[in-house]
This record gives sequence, structure tokens and C-alpha cells, in this order.
Amino acid sequence: RSKPQCRGLAPNGFHNSIMAPVEKSSSLTCSLREQKHSRWEFPDWIPVAHRWTCLSDSEAAPYLPAEEKSPLFSIQREGIKDDGAVHRLNRFSSLQPHPERRDVSFFVGGPVWAMAWCPTPEGSAAPQFVAVSCHGSMEETHSVSGLHSGPALLQLWDLGTLQTEQGSPGKARLAYAIAADHGCVWDMKFCPSGAWEPPAAARVHPEMSRLGLLAAAFSDGRVLVYALPHPEALLHAKASQVKGRKSHTAEQGVQCMATLQVGSVQAGNAPECGQCFSLSWMPCKPHHHLAAGFYDGTVAVWNLLTKSLLQCVQQPDASLKLYPFRCFLAHDQAVRSIEWCKADSNFLVTVGSDRKLKFWDLRRLYEPINSIKRFLSTEVAWLLPYNGITVAQDNCYAPYGLCGIHYIDAGYLGFKAYFVAPRKGTVWSISGSDWLNTVAAGDITGELVAAVLPDLAVNPLNIKRSSDRRFPVYKADLLPCSPDGPEGSEQGLPRTHRYSEMAARSYLRFQDTDLRSFQNFPSREPMRRMHVQELKAELSLDRLQLEALHKVRFSPNLDSQGWLVSGGQAGIVRAHCLAGLASVGRQLLPECRARFSVLYGDTPSCPGP
Repeated sequence: RSKPQCRGLAPNGFHNSIMAPVEKSSSLTCSLREQKHSRWEFPDWIPVAHRWTCLSDSEAAPYLPAEEKSPLFSIQREGIKDDGAVHRLNRFSSLQPHPERRDVSFFVGGPVWAMAWCPTPEGSAAPQFVAVSCHGSMEETHSVSGLHSGPALLQLWDLGTLQTEQGSPGKARLAYAIAADHGCVWDMKFCPSGAWEPPAAARVHPEMSRLGLLAAAFSDGRVLVYALPHPEALLHAKASQVKGRKSHTAEQGVQCMATLQVGSVQAGNAPECGQCFSLSWMPCKPHHHLAAGFYDGTVAVWNLLTKSLLQCVQQPDASLKLYPFRCFLAHDQAVRSIEWCKADSNFLVTVGSDRKLKFWDLRRLYEPINSIKRFLSTEVAWLLPYNGITVAQDNCYAPYGLCGIHYIDAGYLGFKAYFVAPRKGTVWSISGSDWLNTVAAGDITGELVAAVLPDLAVNPLNIKRSSDRRFPVYKADLLPCSPDGPEGSEQGLPRTHRYSEMAARSYLRFQDTDLRSFQNFPSREPMRRMHVQELKAELSLDRLQLEALHKVRFSPNLDSQGWLVSGGQAGIVRAHCLAGLASVGRQLLPECRARFSVLYGDTPSCPGP
């Protein structure tokens, strides 16, 4: 069908033809969430105080990341004169948000490989939380073929009320952390809706008000589901338990609500599926299905509300052990990423190390709807309005000039692949915002790039100047330190894979783009630098990639719709606001806040309009 013509520039500096799909996507997302999301689900999975145990410093020590201080880093912001300040953060500490740009930086202690935003209802104006998991040391590696157990720490960070127009009022802080003994965490997902309640919700001790339900995929092949309390409720419930211990101790020993594993009641501990690398929560209410992908190519789907004696076993500690009601071999090798269709939960997509992307109808699992063999994919994002996925890829099988981010149609419309953005190195992570019709990706070169998608319900074959749709959020460069201070070029870096040597002789430089406006964007320095990187970036694989970005996540919440978190090898997690794009959804907030006040009432942390 023909598209209406859009002329002129939008107030943020982008062409109106670029912003039209963003406005359409925002209203569509709001409408569909009213239909598909729920106010309250899983009423039996409430956090209770006796399942949470505060750990002493000696008990928590094995679970803490090894690095107590971050590598040196500096931040250069476009349009602001560089003051030459160099920072080094202590473990679990953060920088003060910038008063104008509002970017947040904090150090989690190790390389980041799993990250997720906690969903909140539209219009809640509630504090925003991000769950993060990192490796225990900077040089820790894992074989994908075997199971691994050992200590791990799931960190919950409080970023404050991230209003698009106000930013964060204070530093990010570690709310609390969960100690686990199931190996490293490869993926984490929160229940999309119905798991949050106000911090002041009436609960009788030992119950605590619930912040969310978090599922974590571990390297021992298990998926654990935790009911997370609000930090204030946990602090109040545990005030008596921390007597005689240091009151700042944030590490908690926790009994999970449910353990999900492949097998059956009579063969419950079979490890033949290997590690769990990816998982996805059903996006439509009642969110009772959870899918996970494993090393041997198996995809398992659990019913979290099942009462079947063949699928649900009560454990002595009152938790549940759940077995899948559906299991199928999706790939010949490991399942790297799995995503549900947000519009219809009968459909999902999987990508594997066998270089295939497969679309599945869960009602007909004898063969995929479509199977596409292209390249080695690392992660996918399935945005709400479209019949296809945006794919990040490893550069090992990519033809010259075609490595990067692609939109792949599921097969119904027959569109050819749309090249969203070229990248020189491996793109480790990709995330999409349904509110902004935008994807963001982080790669091995340390560049975080975002791209506004066109209306992909129309054949993108005739899209002109796709380069105008993408822009850098920031670029991380690893530079050598001189005896007198940070300076020099990348050629002077030590050729080593040891973190201690690299951290002693180098520092990270973050170059941030001013994202408040996109006026005159093609001629601005960050855009020129990005285009040079796309053509001539050099990959230094003979040294530790300390600048590499491993995880990128857009906020799924309307109140913080423009916010994006990213983290990688250095263990420094950064949050940025795409203020120039997020202004589109502001007109939805007053109505949503009024609706929230009617449903929940006015609470101190959740003000009305």
C-alpha cells in the first residue's frame, strides 16, 4: 500500500518521515498493552521474609566479584568542554548523574553478560530497577559444552525515578543482591506485567510487597524463578536479622519460588540438554508460559501455573520443581536466543549456533513455519508492530560489508532482508523499544548505536538513506596511559589478554552523543565518527577487548521509555536517555497516570498526575 507523504522536519531534528512510525508505534503499544497486559498475576508467589537470609561479610565473600575497583575511565560529552577528569569507581558504587545529560555510570565488579529492566505499570512514576549479573573475575571463561556450577551474584540496582524530563535525582545504588550456587547467569527476564505492586501495599508479616518476578538461566542447566520484594519492604522485614552484623550488608541468601529443569518426574536430573543460554517469558497475560533454549538445541516450555502431578513437584523447602509440558529439538547446536511474538503468543522465534533462524507455531511443532540460514546470530529483538525480527550477528560468517544488524521478515510478507546498520565487529547484543520503534546494539568495538526503524509493514526495499536513521549513543575507546596521565593512541596498548596488565597501562574513554536533539545531525562529529567506524574500524583481537559491550537493554516502561542501559567487559554499566526520541510519548503519560491513580490510589512513591 502507499504511504502518506511526510515533509519537513520534526521538532527534534529528524525528518517527519522518520518520526511518523515512532508516533504510530507508541500509540499502538499503549493500546495493545491495555489488552495483553495484566494488573495482577501469580498471587501465590509472594516474597516472604523467612525465605531471605542476610549474609555476613564472610558468608558473602565467595559470591562477590573479584575486582574491588573499576578500570580508569573518562567521559567526554558532545558540546561540553572536556575537563580531563578520570574516574575509578569502587565495587557497587556509581557516579553522580550528569546535571544536563543525566547519564548514569556504575561499577558491578565484572564482565556483564545478563541484564533486565523490572517492568512497572504505565503511569506509576515508580523507581526503576535493573537486574544485572556479571562474571566473578575479568578473565573468567566457560566451556559451552559442559555444565558449570559455583557461586554467582544477581544484583538489583535502583536507578531512581527516571522521568524523561527530569532524569535521575541521585546516584544509582545497589538495592540488594542474591547469592546463588548454580554457576554463571546467561540470561534474565522479568515477568512482563502483573508482578509489580506499590511498595506501600498492605502485607501482613512475613509477606513483603512484591517488586517483580525474575527468571534466571544458569550454567548448570536450571532456570530459577525469584519473587523479588521492594527494597524498603526487605529492609523493614530484616531489621531484626542484621543485628550484630554490618548494617550495609546487601547480599541475600534466597529460596527461589520455582526451579525449572528439563526432564520428568521419573528422570528429573538428566543433564543431557546442557547449559541454558536463553529464555523468554510469554508476553501476553496470564504470562504462565516460560520458554528456554539449551546447549543441545532443545527448547523447553513450562506452564508455571500447572497443578499436574507429572509437571509440578513440591519441595521440602516449599518451593516448586517444574518440568516442561512441551519440549522439542529446535536446532542442531546451541539455542543462542529465543523470543515470543508480542501480538500472538502462539508464535516464537529461535536462533542457534547452526546459523539458522526458525519461526515456530507452538500448535504445530513438527516443523518450523520458516527456517532461514544466513549467518551466526547472537541475539534477536521482535518489536511489537512487525511480522519479523531484528537480528544481531557475529562477524565470523558475514560477507564483507554485510556484517551488522538486519531485519528479517518471518516469511508471510516475503520481504527481503533490510540492512539496518553495518558493523565491523561482532554485535553481542540487541534490544528494541516498542514505544520508540527503535533498536539499539552494542558490539565488540565498544560502540552503542541506535536505529529508528521505518514502517516495516511496508516493503523496506525502497527506503532511501537508511544512514540518516541510525546514530551513536556513545563510543568506548581503550587508550594507553602515559606516566603523566591518560593520553596516546590505540597503537600503544599492550598486546595481552590479562586484565591486570591491561588495566594498569590503559584507560577507557567514553564519547557520549548529545541525544536531546538531532538538529544538523549528519554534520555533527559523533555521526561522522560513526560512519568512519563503519568503513575503517580496526579489530584488535590480539588483546583483551576491555571496551566491548556485551548487553544492551531498552526500558520497557512508559515512564522511562527513552532510557537505555548497557554494559560489557569492563563491568561499567551506563544508562542513557534518548530524550530527543522519548518526547514523542509524553502525551500518553497524563492519561496513564490518571488511570494508575484510580487503580492503585495515590502512594508516596507513585504520585498521580
